[in-house]
Order: sequence, then C-alpha cells, then structure tokens
Amino acid sequence: MSILIFICVIVALIVVHEFGHFIVAKLSGMRVDEFGLGYPPRALTIASVGETLYTLNWLPFGGFVKIYGEDGDGAGPRAFSKRPRIFQALVLLAGIAMNLLFAYVLITVALIAGTPRALSDNEVMNARNVELMVANVLPGSPAATAGLLAGDSILSAKDSLGEWHATDPKSFSSFVALGKGNPISLDVKRNGNEEYITVTPKEGLVDTDPFRYALGVEVGTIGTLPMSFVEAIIDGASLTWGAISLTAVGLAHFFYSVLTLTANFSQVAGPVGIAGAVGSASASGLGNLLSIMAIISINLALINLLPIPALDGGRLLFVLIESVIRRPIKASVANSINAVGFVFLVLLMVVVTAHDIFKILK
Repeated sequence: MSILIFICVIVALIVVHEFGHFIVAKLSGMRVDEFGLGYPPRALTIASVGETLYTLNWLPFGGFVKIYGEDGDGAGPRAFSKRPRIFQALVLLAGIAMNLLFAYVLITVALIAGTPRALSDNEVMNARNVELMVANVLPGSPAATAGLLAGDSILSAKDSLGEWHATDPKSFSSFVALGKGNPISLDVKRNGNEEYITVTPKEGLVDTDPFRYALGVEVGTIGTLPMSFVEAIIDGASLTWGAISLTAVGLAHFFYSVLTLTANFSQVAGPVGIAGAVGSASASGLGNLLSIMAIISINLALINLLPIPALDGGRLLFVLIESVIRRPIKASVANSINAVGFVFLVLLMVVVTAHDIFKILK
C-alpha cells in the first residue's frame, strides 16, 4: 500500500509540474502536441482537443507535455524555439511555480484538515491526540544521559511519591521538581512504540532557579487541531515560505558538498527512503500525508531550478545565454550537454538509492 500511495504522490506532483509548462505554453501561443499521463508507450488516447492529444501511457510514474519545437528543431512561429525568449523562460519557470503553488495549497489544506502542531493553553481542549513532546534535550543533562530524545512523547511519569498523567509542561515540571531528586520512570512514545526510561533529576539546570530539580528537557504540548480557512490561508503562506527557504539552504549545502566530494548521504533520502516516509505519513493521517507531499513538491521545484543540464534550470540557462549571444545554441550541442547532465542525475540517484537500501539492510 505504501508503494501505491508513493506512486500516486509522485504522479500528482509531476503532472502538476507538467501542467504548469502546458498552460503557459498554450497562453504563449506555442503549439502543444501532447499532454500525457504516465510515460510512453501510449496505452490510449483520452481525447483530442484542437491540436493537442491527451493520452494515457503504460509507465505510471508521472506525466509529460510535448511542446512543438522544444528541442530546437521546429519550424514556424509557434515552435517553442521560435517564440520570444521571454516566453520560453516563462514556460520553463511555470512548472517550478506550479509545484510551489501546489505546495502552498497542500499545506493550507493540511492545516484545515488538522496536523500535529504546538498548542496554546486555550487550544488544548479542542484538539485531538494531545501529547507532551520533548522539543529539546540539554547535552550532558540527566535526560540526555538516560537516552531521552527530541521528538519523544512523554505519556506518563512515576516516582516513589506519586504519578503524573497530563499534557501541560508546567504540571510536568512541577512533578519533577517536587520529587526532590527521586528517580522517575517515564513512559515514552518513540516512533510509534512505547518505552520506559528511568531518569534521576538534579539541581543546577535551571538558571533562574538553581536549586530546582529538573531533567534538562524542553517540553511542549502538541496535538491535532484544524484551523479555520482564513487562518490556514495566512499561516499556510508563512509555513510554505519557511519550507522553501530551509529547503533552498539545505540543497545549496548538499550540492556544494557533492561538488567538493564531502557529501554526507546519510542525511539524504532517495526514492526508497521517500516511499517509506510517505507510507509513514499516510498512516498518521491526511494532514501528515499532505504536509510531506508539500515538502516533496518544494524539493522538486527547487531541484528543477538548478542550472544543471536536463533540468528546467539548465534549459533556462541556455535561454539566457542565447539572449546574450543573440543566436540559438546548436541543437546538437544543447542535446549533448543535456545528455551529460542526465547521466550525472542518474548516477546521483543510483548512489542515493543504494544508500537507502543499505540503511534498510543494516
């Protein structure tokens, strides 16, 4: 089931990307010969509208749009290569823009559906699946020594004086402090599994109250709470921009490390790793699935923007070069460069996928 969901996610994201190229090509006066779901060979023709065929193809891993003259070999004023270069650039950027817009829509819908997030005291009563989550662990603290990790949910706590069952940070901190250094047994949920961790609080961890007993953790209340449409529209824009910024920085660091041969592939997920993440997200609810789809869509957009041959960014670079030199790059030269770029991307994908598999087999 996870594989099926993963395929559906990838198809949706690629079709959205190609639809961006398609619609702007049409608006720019270019001739669009085909819009296909899946990759050839062709299974059937869904419809023929004007000059464009809408097809269903046998390889169900995405989609494509065939714009006349996009390889530089078209003739006539409606060929991609013969249209003004500003239109060519807009067509290439349209797929990227559609993926970013789609990510915003997905995040907005996820917020309306409800996704796990930090809750204020006033929101707790109306939320679902409310838990106390560890947000940060102080290095060298009792919590760190005992093995508590950021992302753990504390379900309950017990010491020789009593038990704690709640979800608010203040009551948990008070329970720890009142124990006066007695060992505490924590019932912790980690990656869907429950574990019991024993930790002994100590003094000197809270700067403002050095005699207070503490564990050395920062905790917060999280839960699933749907947002109103207006709130989701506003917060969705902010979250989307934040995700774009973080993804851009992360990709810049990664590709720089690839070029300098210092890449750490343990922090990178290929198709196998992404399929697992999508499966886990879908099991956690619609909001989580839409959120991870949005992240993948943002990654797809920004990767395509890179000036690497065979990607939209590489083709956009060709258009910019042609604008400067005021003549088209020879189709044979462009195709050769694109082939080299494609081989690089395939090799990178093979390395990352192999690393995914090795992590599973460990």
